Amino acid sequence: MPDYFALLDQPRRPWLDADALKAKFLALSSATHPDRVHGAAGTERLSATQRYTELNSAHACLREPKDRLQHLLELERGQKLSGLQRTPDGVMELFMQVGELVRAVDAFLVERARVASPMLKVRFFEQGLDWVEKVRQLQQTLHARREGLYVELRVVDLAWEKALPVGDPTRAACLPLEPLEQIYRQLSYLERWSGQLQDRFLRLSL
Repeated sequence: MPDYFALLDQPRRPWLDADALKAKFLALSSATHPDRVHGAAGTERLSATQRYTELNSAHACLREPKDRLQHLLELERGQKLSGLQRTPDGVMELFMQVGELVRAVDAFLVERARVASPMLKVRFFEQGLDWVEKVRQLQQTLHARREGLYVELRVVDLAWEKALPVGDPTRAACLPLEPLEQIYRQLSYLERWSGQLQDRFLRLSL
């Protein structure tokens, strides 16, 4: 398993400074950009392309909090995460709200698609605006919950300041990986629900 933190010369911890991460990525990637070695031998060009691809993958992973946490947890535990199907307790209420709204919007969209009368189309247009507002409000709720998780994440991140060095066999046992996993799981579901709501928002806007 590649260590994206090491690849981008970043500390292996839950919270990273986004500007510092981007600056490091740009510095490393510019030095290995394939265009800089376009006149070199085939093996050198291939090596530069592979390195550039790895750096892009690392940056894409570490810049997103959810992906970064998954990568960090798998590095620290030495194994892939499992059992992600169960909805975390901390977002169960949101799960119910999102599910109910999505089902209601889908039913409305089916009805709207069947309408042919101009007068009924006007009525459904007005109803559609109401559904758009409900979707927007729930999107804002998800956003607020996500921001709250980022606050929790920064608190958990403090434990990494006293972490044992990478490679120490007792490092994982001294880190609060369980709270970190709970944050990761909640972020995963929030991202999924945000995508579902955005899809309904766009379909309502058509």
